[in-house]
Formats: sequence, C-alpha cells, structure tokens
Amino acid sequence: MKASNRSCFLNIAGKFTLPLFLLCCLLPTLFGADAAPAAHGISIDGEVKYPADFKKFGYTSDRAVRGGHLVLHSLGGFDKMNPYTLKGEAPDGLTMFVFESLAVKSLDEPFSEYGLIAEDIALAEDGMSVLFTLNKKAKFADGSPVTAEDVKFSFEILKSDKANPRFQFYYKDIQSAEIIGPNKVRFNFSRINRELHMIAAELPVLSKKFYTDHPFTEPSLTPPLGSGPYIVEDFKPGKSITYKRNPDYWAKELPVRRNQFNYERITIKYYKDQSVSLEAFKAHEFDFMPINVAKQWARDLQGQKFSEKLIVKEKLAHSNNQGMQGFIMNTRRELFQDRRVRQALVLAFDFEWTNQALFHNQYTRTDSYFSNSPLAARGLPDGLEKEYLLAHKDNLPAEVFTTPLQAPASPDRAALRANLSRAQKLLNEAGWEVKDNILTDREGKRFEFEILLYSPFFVRVMEPYTKTLAKLGIRATVRKVDVAMYINRVKGFDFDMMVNVFGQSQSPGNEQLDYWHSSSADRPGSGNLIGLKNEVVDDLVEKIVYADTREELTAACKALDRVLWYGYYVVPNWYIPYHRVTYWNKFAKPATAPLYYAPLDVLTTWWVKEPESSGPK
Repeated sequence: MKASNRSCFLNIAGKFTLPLFLLCCLLPTLFGADAAPAAHGISIDGEVKYPADFKKFGYTSDRAVRGGHLVLHSLGGFDKMNPYTLKGEAPDGLTMFVFESLAVKSLDEPFSEYGLIAEDIALAEDGMSVLFTLNKKAKFADGSPVTAEDVKFSFEILKSDKANPRFQFYYKDIQSAEIIGPNKVRFNFSRINRELHMIAAELPVLSKKFYTDHPFTEPSLTPPLGSGPYIVEDFKPGKSITYKRNPDYWAKELPVRRNQFNYERITIKYYKDQSVSLEAFKAHEFDFMPINVAKQWARDLQGQKFSEKLIVKEKLAHSNNQGMQGFIMNTRRELFQDRRVRQALVLAFDFEWTNQALFHNQYTRTDSYFSNSPLAARGLPDGLEKEYLLAHKDNLPAEVFTTPLQAPASPDRAALRANLSRAQKLLNEAGWEVKDNILTDREGKRFEFEILLYSPFFVRVMEPYTKTLAKLGIRATVRKVDVAMYINRVKGFDFDMMVNVFGQSQSPGNEQLDYWHSSSADRPGSGNLIGLKNEVVDDLVEKIVYADTREELTAACKALDRVLWYGYYVVPNWYIPYHRVTYWNKFAKPATAPLYYAPLDVLTTWWVKEPESSGPK
C-alpha cells in the first residue's frame, strides 16, 4: 500500500550529465519498472498520522531529561545472548535496547511504521516488492556503518534454519533481499500481501561482521553488537543484565527516537517467581512492576509506602486488542481430539466463582479470540463473513451459524450443576462412562491429564477447576515446574493442558499462520500450541493474511473467531482493558499516553525526575 505524505523517491542534487529524458528511461532499470515514490512512514491502509517533517511522536515529551538508573525484573534466567535462535533463553531487553529494525511502530496508530534504519520506504505499484533506502548515519555501537550487506545478511540468516523457525514462517512470502545500491535494499515478494512491506520493515538488522566472527548458532554469552540506544555493560548469567546508554547513539535525535530511552542505565534482575519478585519490589530492589495477579493488585499493594505515595499503584488505559487467554488443550494428545470432550472441559470451568472468590471481580470473561476489538464476532454471521463460512458449511458445527459467541455461565450452583450435566452427557456420547466415580473409556482407560504451570498463582485457579472435574470422574493433576523447564516443554509441545495468551494486534496478519495454520502444527517452537490441523481454519487464516481490504480482513477474522470458538480448543479465561502497574515514585512522564502498547513500551517514554539521587537499593 502506498503511504501518504511521501517524499521524493530519488533526491538528485548537482549538475546532470545525462539528458533528463534519458535519466527517466534509466530509472525503471535501476529501481524496478514498477517503482513508487518513497515514504518516511507506511501503514496498512496507506495513511499515516505523522507528516514527513514531524519532530517527535505525540506520546513523548520535550520535558524528558536523560539520566538515572531504571531497574526492572523478570522471571527465570538466561543462558545465551542471541534472541533469534530457538535453543536456550536470551535475557530480556536485547531486542528492544540493543537491536534495531528498518522501521518502528507508532504506538498511537493501529498499524503504522516510520523509518529508523531506513529513511525512505517505497512499496512498488504492483505490491510485489519494497525498496528501503538506508540512513547513511546509521551505525552499530562500535562505530561501523549499517550497510545494505548487513540488511541482506539479516534477512537471509533469519529465514534460514539457523534461526528460530518462527522467522521462516513470518517471512515466508518474502522471496529475497536484493542489494541495488550502496544503501538500497529491495525485498521481493512471492505474492501480494497487504502487510508484507511492513513485515519487511520490522526486520532486525544484525551486523554481518559480528556474526561472522561469532557464529550465529553458537550458544555464546558474548554481548551482541547492535545499532540500538544501549549496549550490554555487565551481566551475571541467569541473574541480571545491565544495559548502558550508548553516548554516541546515532539515532537519538531522529523523530522516531527523540525523548525516548532516557535512562543512563537499565538493569533487569531475575527472580524465582512472581511472589518473590513482589516482595523484592516493595523492598525497592527494582523500580517498576506490571501486575498480572488479581490478588496482588487487590491485597498486597498497600501499606505506609503506598499511603505516603512513595510507591504508586496505577491503571494505565489502553486500546489493545486483548486476543484470547485460556486453558489450552493439546490436540496432539488423543484425549483431546474429540470436540465433545473439549466442550465438556469448557463447561466445567466456573468463571463466576473464580472471579469473585479469587480475582475480586476484576475481570471480564473472554468471549472472543479478538476480545476488546471490532474484529470480535458478534451476533450471527452475515454479509461477507457469512459467505466465507458458508463455503465450508458441511465441515462446520451448526452453532457457527445459529449461536452467538458466549462462554458458559454459572452465576449460581444450579447453573453449574446444569453445565456439569451437559458435560457428562457429552462425555457419554464420546464413549466415556463413570464407574465407581472414575471416568473411563470402553477399554477401561481412565480419563486423566496434567496441567502444566510455572506460576504459583495459577495453582490457586486450577485446584478448584480440578475439583470440579473430579465430579465428572476426571483426574486432572497440576504440575508446577520452573520457568526454564516450562519454556522447554512448551517449545516441544510436551504438555496436556497449559495456560496461554494468543495476543492480537489491531491488524492481524502473518502471525495467524503461526498460531493456527496446519503448516505450523509440527514445527517446534511455533505458536500453534493447540496442534491445529484444520482445512477450514487454514482457509480463513489465509484469507486474513492475503486480505486486500479492511472489509475482507474483518470478515475473515470474525469467521475464524467463530470456527475456533466452536472448536472448543481452549477454556476461555478473562481480560482487563487496562494495564495494572506499580512503581516507585521516581518517574515523570508525558502528558499524553499512547493507545496500543505494552507496559514496557510506555516506560521507554518516561524519565527519572531526579537522576542523580533516586534509585533502587
């Protein structure tokens, strides 16, 4: 798609030695017959908020000052410094603080990107390629320039089998990267896809020389070389990492970076679990903490430090698409391959009691794979959405056409008993019967499975759920493991049931292939945790990825929403339309907040009020 507010594709200064008409004849040869004007910013629909001469993003502030030490936390540990390979775990922060992409997203637009390493972006008129003109000032932290060779190398190694397989999937429709000048790289596409130029713009640019000297797949703890605002200053494997602001950072005055990344140092400390880390936070071992546990938010963030405003507790509003959080059933397991069985497990979850007893009524029940979004299916299908579904009518359950999306409700004990009665009937239909309070199949095999967790707080949620399942004769056991083991098991799909969030953007695209498409089901490390291999789902995912208009995208998302929902692949959980955060009162922040962001995104626009005097212990 063409972006608005475009600058000239070719800036020519000085005297011409060729006649103008001859130069015009040569342009198609040099840059492609279908070259389009270049742009400082791009979007899905061709419109961008910020003009070519913009000075900063609207959610940043000219009052920001540089300095101070930001200390954050994470869970688990790390054993490598390359965040782009599958094996092992890299420390948090590398992709945000050290590495940079050709363009960066705007946080107050649904899906727009503005040039960073690339100063100009030109999508071909036929949509089959995009040309990036690199900023000649771009350089890595060692002072070496970022070149077209680095961009080409980055694409090719990330699309190879040396990188995490997710990149191969994400970039599959980008056919090649081609150097056509000292600072110009063209990405050629294998087919038209309205977001491919934006996917290409998200490419992290790696140093070819660094990864020649330090093999890409080597499980090394050598700090990487990037072009970002920070360098790795110090680290203790698995325990902490400190980033130091690069005083010679090349892009600090670019509009897309101005008034951001204001801290002199950023340290990330690692803790065993969320409970331990909360106590460490209140002792001021670190500064800022997103809260994703309702009990902590309701009961644990109080006391003198909060009443005296030494620590702030705040809800940060956002407009994010909330996606789907749920208890995921691994359909690679024979136990979960019958839709009736999966529906029974959905019916057995008592959300209303859980929300009241454990969550202090903070949550809204998830009722879509695109929760809190206009892309969520509502009412009954009609228009183009219905047309997409009718093409597969013989392979879809009737509910897709007759029943609006709604999670089972249990406002009282009678409603829960009715849900369990329905669940029992479904299990009987699927060949399971209760004998001596034990649910077994016709061969006498017991219905039992394991729920894999790493958070102790989800144990509180799962234990009542397992007790309810026991009323159906099901034995579900909770297995809590450490974060490292959890990650490894999830990457290898070694689980029966687990908790997961399928995050969604305002404009879903290629990531849907990773989540739901048959081609990702057997690929270790993919997002297809359910193990979906479904031709209807495949078709609707491809309609999302290759939609030409917003109408087509919306219709395909809503149709996919219904098919996934009535496949009963997850037990739907809950969401809140804001971020819960707590932080030590050392920060100042812009007057305007972004719209689409994660907590750490907004933190990069804040700054320390008194850089020299405030900091954690």
